[in-house]
This record gives sequence, C-alpha cells and structure tokens, in this order.
Amino acid sequence: MPRIYLSPSTQEYNLFVNGGSEEQYMNLIADAMVPYLRSNGIQYTRNTPDMTAASSIRQANQGNYDFYLALHSNAAPEGSSGQVRGSLAFYFPTSTNGKRMADIIVRNLKTIYPDPQLVRAVPTTTLGEVRLPKAPAVLVEIAYHDNVEDANWIKNNITTIARNLVLSLTEYFGIPFINAQPERTGTVTVSWGNLNIRNRPTTASAIIGQAPKGAKLQVLGSWNGWYVVNYNGIVGYASDQYITI
Repeated sequence: MPRIYLSPSTQEYNLFVNGGSEEQYMNLIADAMVPYLRSNGIQYTRNTPDMTAASSIRQANQGNYDFYLALHSNAAPEGSSGQVRGSLAFYFPTSTNGKRMADIIVRNLKTIYPDPQLVRAVPTTTLGEVRLPKAPAVLVEIAYHDNVEDANWIKNNITTIARNLVLSLTEYFGIPFINAQPERTGTVTVSWGNLNIRNRPTTASAIIGQAPKGAKLQVLGSWNGWYVVNYNGIVGYASDQYITI
C-alpha cells in the first residue's frame, strides 16, 4: 500500500489576513486528511511544527516513500498584497510523476475552488520541497492567505480541502477512494487456511500478507466487498466475506 510523507507548512510567521497563521491552517488541513488517509490504507509520516522545510526533506529522504506532499498557503508579492487569488500545484519540471500528481490535484481542486480558472499546475526549479525529495513531490499553495476571500475559503473548507487532496492521492496511486470511516475491530472467519491480504481490491492482485483464522485485525475502511485492513502492520485489502466485525 502507498506510503507518503506529509509536510504541512511550519511557517508560523506567515499570517492570515483574517487571523491565524499558515502553519496553523495547513496543519488543520493535514489533521483533517488523516481519517481519509487511514480509511484508504495510505500510510503516512508527517512533519511536526518545530521542524523546517529542510528538516522535513531530510527526514523524508531517510525513509522510503512513494510521494512527498507539501501543504502551503500563498502570499502575493509586495505591491499586490491581497489582490491575487488562486490555487497552485508546484512540481519539478523533469519529474513525470510529480507533474502527473500536480495535474490530478489541479483537476480536483477546480471542483471545489470558487474560480476554477485560477487553479493551475506550475513547474519550478526553485522550491526545495519539489526539487530535493527523492520521492516524486508536489507543493500545493492551496490559496492566498493575504487575500480575504481566499483566507475565508480555506478556513471555511478545511475538511472539504482535505478530502479533495486524499481523493487526488487515491487517483495517483490507482486505488478506490473511500470516505472517512470509523476504525473497527474484525475477526478472521476463514474455515480453511489463512485470509489473504492484497495490495488491491481484486483477487488478481498481489498477496502482501496473510491472517489466520481467529486473528484480530483493524478494519479501516470498506469498498465493494473488500475491507481495508491492518494486520500487525500489514495494510491492504481483504475480502469482507471472511471478516466479522
């Protein structure tokens, strides 16, 4: 199952025009992403507010991640402060998967941002969080925190933005999107052998683990006859026919 590094902004000095900071609201969006990430079986490591972009990149590069996603809000240059709006998804120009993810994010954000024409993907070689991670990376400037309309939009749509970003991740990884669901405990009820845990919700997909009859596992989400499960750290899909909640 996919593993991502999630890097909400640590820039507490970037203030929203209507109160609060970039660090505060990007972390609220990351908080709201967590239930969706879990229900979809996307494992994640997340930076902490006392870190920097540089230390986040270093931590990510010490691990093995399938994607690096940075969450930020934007501010217009001096002289046009408060006059610019929009959402931008930055990617490194030579990263095929970075561009693919940026395009997915843009397509989905257009469905929730007030003016879809202002949502676009932008190649860059200057932003460390897309240039330096060893995993494909995108830095999303969700909207402008120095613009009243954009700042209000972020504050009033924390969960909607979080859900939209996780939807984009599932599209990128080619797995079905599952709305956030409460975590439950299940018991394996196979009458023979072991229950197969797979990397996709189909019997043709690879087996990544097995759970014996009577084993307890965490049920994270459900989709079309399959559960997303966590069995002793193995996260994948298992048929719901052989699990009793």
